[in-house]
Amino acid sequence: MEPHALERRLGKALSRAITDFSMIEEGDVVMVCVSGGKDSYAMLDLLRRQQARAPVTFTLKVVNIDQGHPGYPAQTLRDWMAREGYDFRMIEEDTYSIVTEKIPAGKTFCSLCSRLRRGILYRAARELGCTKIALGHHRDDVLQTLLLNLFFAGQLAAMPAKLVSQEGQVVIRPLVYCAEEDLRDYAQLREFPILPCDLCGSQDQLQRKIVGRMLDELEAKQPGVKQVMLAATQNVRASQLLDKRLWAALGLQAADEAPAPADGSGDGLVSAARLVRVS
Repeated sequence: MEPHALERRLGKALSRAITDFSMIEEGDVVMVCVSGGKDSYAMLDLLRRQQARAPVTFTLKVVNIDQGHPGYPAQTLRDWMAREGYDFRMIEEDTYSIVTEKIPAGKTFCSLCSRLRRGILYRAARELGCTKIALGHHRDDVLQTLLLNLFFAGQLAAMPAKLVSQEGQVVIRPLVYCAEEDLRDYAQLREFPILPCDLCGSQDQLQRKIVGRMLDELEAKQPGVKQVMLAATQNVRASQLLDKRLWAALGLQAADEAPAPADGSGDGLVSAARLVRVS
């Protein structure tokens, strides 16, 4: 794909997500969390481009956490941020030692590592006066989470585009409509200095990685299936699910009492079902 076409496609996807979920409003101070991976670099770059043409005025503050990984190339990130002119802060917190001490050998680090990192980011957002926290999760992350919850947690849940944490922090994911392969190509095009991850990135047995490979194989056999799956998360048919609490919340009748629609399609309940879109 031509570089300008790729940038336009990603920019359009990011803009649509921001609009669909009211992610950024006038006067917002957005803390952009950059891990040093391709996705967060791309998110930062696209947000700055969006900032230049957005109908509202907002500020970007960039944060990275140096978690104490041995050999972590922190200076590489500092130098790049300085050259690009970002308002950047690196937070040094040795979570690496905590995670490797607490988690037994062979077990995954993700749960504890993410909780520690999330607490640090929430605190940083308060200290910096940020109104939103932007994370670099993309379409494939949403789909992987959907399948992980379906296969291993027994629930239908994906990854919300926007949420308010228990601490009152507003977390946004502007890349939810962006495909990982596009972000990978964009990172190569822009020559972002990608930093390695010596924790989660080194664990090939993670369920998320297994599910990710399964989705990639399915996409290779059936091109476009990922986009169809993402569309499914925006087209919830509550009347076709078995959650009694959801039925009660929407005021739906029990299945054996509900009148069948004339065409047998069940569309009589679709308008109510659309009320449950995640936002």
